Amino acid sequence: MNDKAMTVTSILPALAFMVPIAAGGIVFLTRSLGRSFWQVIDIVASLATLVIGAMMSRVVLGGAVITLWRNELRVDALSALMVVLIGVMGVITSVYSLQYLLHAGATERVVGKEAERRRWIYHGLFNLFIGTMVWACVTNNLIMLYVAVEATTLASGLLVTFYWDKKALEAGYKYLILLTIGLTFALFGCVLVYAGAASTGRIEGFSVLLISEVGKVVHLIPKGTAVIAVAFLIIGFGTKAGIVPFHPWLPDAHAEAPTPISVLLSGVMIKVAAYAIARTVNMFFPVWPALTVFITVLGAITMLVGIIMALAQDDLKRLLAFHSVSQMGYIIAGIGMGTYLGIYGGLFHLVNHTIFKSLLFLSVGALIYATGGLRRIGEMSGLGRAMPVTALCFFVGSLAMGGMPPFNGFMSKFTIFVALVEKGQYIVAAIAMLTSLLTLACLVHAAYMVFWGKPRLAGTTGTSELKEVPASMLAGMVVLAALALVIGIYPQVLYPILDSATRCIQHGLGAAGAADLVAGQTSPASEAAAVLASVVR
Repeated sequence: MNDKAMTVTSILPALAFMVPIAAGGIVFLTRSLGRSFWQVIDIVASLATLVIGAMMSRVVLGGAVITLWRNELRVDALSALMVVLIGVMGVITSVYSLQYLLHAGATERVVGKEAERRRWIYHGLFNLFIGTMVWACVTNNLIMLYVAVEATTLASGLLVTFYWDKKALEAGYKYLILLTIGLTFALFGCVLVYAGAASTGRIEGFSVLLISEVGKVVHLIPKGTAVIAVAFLIIGFGTKAGIVPFHPWLPDAHAEAPTPISVLLSGVMIKVAAYAIARTVNMFFPVWPALTVFITVLGAITMLVGIIMALAQDDLKRLLAFHSVSQMGYIIAGIGMGTYLGIYGGLFHLVNHTIFKSLLFLSVGALIYATGGLRRIGEMSGLGRAMPVTALCFFVGSLAMGGMPPFNGFMSKFTIFVALVEKGQYIVAAIAMLTSLLTLACLVHAAYMVFWGKPRLAGTTGTSELKEVPASMLAGMVVLAALALVIGIYPQVLYPILDSATRCIQHGLGAAGAADLVAGQTSPASEAAAVLASVVR
C-alpha cells in the first residue's frame, strides 16, 4: 500500500469493534433474559464482526485504505486480515460454547447458581474481548493502540478466572500482573516514539499520534530516544505475544481458562500483539538494519525454549500452551526479517497457526467434555474408538503444526525457511527446522497415547460411557481441519490478502522496505524464493 492509495471514508472500522462491545453491554444489562439470549448475542455479534471484516477486505484488496474520524481509525489489508481472523474465531468459539459451558465435564469446577452467574459474566466478557481485539487492529493512534491492547488484557484476564477456584485465580492474577507490567513498557515506548516524532517538527497537531504519520519521520528521531523506545516496545508487546523470556503468564492462562477462551488467547490474542510489533517496531528497521537480526534471533530462542518446555508436559492444555510460545517464534522471526518473503511467511504462519492451534485446543476441549474433565495424557488411552472425529481432527492439527504436507503448516514454515536462508540466517533456519521436527514428534506422541492403544480411563468414568461430542462442538473442529487441508493444497487462496498485508508492513519500512518491490511484484534474490513465490500465487 503506498501513499497514493485511494482513501475511502467509511463507518465500517468503527462498527467492527463497536458492535461486539455493544453486545457485551447488552448481555450485562439483560441478566434476567437467560443463557439462550446471551448465546444468540454472542453468535450474532461475532458473525457481524466477520461480515464487516469481509466487507473491509473487499475494499482494501481493491487498492483503497479505509479511514474514519480524521484518520484515527485506519484499515488496510493487514488490519482487515486481523479483523477477519478474529471474526472467524469468534463465530467458531461462540458456537462451540453452546454446549461446552453447559456440560459437567467442562464446568465441574463451577456448580449451582454460581455456575449460571459465571456463564452470564462469561458471555458479556466474551463480546468485550472480541471487540477490544478488533479495536487494537483498526486504530491508527499510537497511544490508543496501547489502550486497546491493554483492554484485551482486562477482558480476557477476567475470563481466565472463570472457574473462580485457586488454580484459576492464581492463573488470572499472574496473567493480569505480568501483562499489565509488561504493557506498561509498551506505553513508555509509545510515549517516547510520540515525543521523538514531535521533536522532529515535521508533524503538527494530533497527527503526531498517528502511526501512519510517525512512520515517515522515525529516521529523524534522536538515536538515544529511539533505542530506548524500541526496547520498551519489544518488552511490552513481546510480553503480550508470549515471546521468551516474557512468556511465564501464558501456560497458566491457556491451561486454566475455559477451552473457548484458550482458543481465542492462543488463536488470535497473541497475534494481536504480533500485529502491534509489526506496526511499531518494524518501522525502525531502515534506521537500524541490525534490529532485524536481533528480532530474528529472539524468534529462534522463542521457538527452541517453547518446544523444549512442551516436551516435558503431561497436561494437554499446558502442552499446547508451550507450543503457542514456540510457534510465535516462527511468526516473530518471519515478520522481523524485514524482507518481503520473510514478512509474507510470518503472516502466512500467523494465519495457519490460528487454524491448527485453535483446532487442537477445540479437540482437547472435546476430550475434557467427554471424559468429565480429564486432560492429562497419562490418564487417557484408546479414546479414538469412541471419538473418531475428535481423533482425526487432533491428528490433522498435529501434522499441520508439525509442518507435514499436505497441510497448511508446511507451506508457511517452508516459506520462512527459504526466507531465512535467503537472508543468510543459516543457524536460525536450522533451529526452525529442528523445532519443527520436535513439534511433530511431541504432538504425534501425545495423539498416539491419547487416541490409540488399549482403551483405559483413569477415575470412575468407563470408556464404554464415552461418546463423540455434540455437533455444535464438532462443527468448528471439522471446518478448521478442512481449512488446514485446503490451504495446504491450495495456498494461492490466501495470496491476495497476504501479499497486500505484506506490502502494508513494507510500506512502513520506507525506502529500505520498498527495495524488494519492483513494478508491483516481489523480487526475491534467490531462485528458491522465486520458485516459492510462484507456488503461493
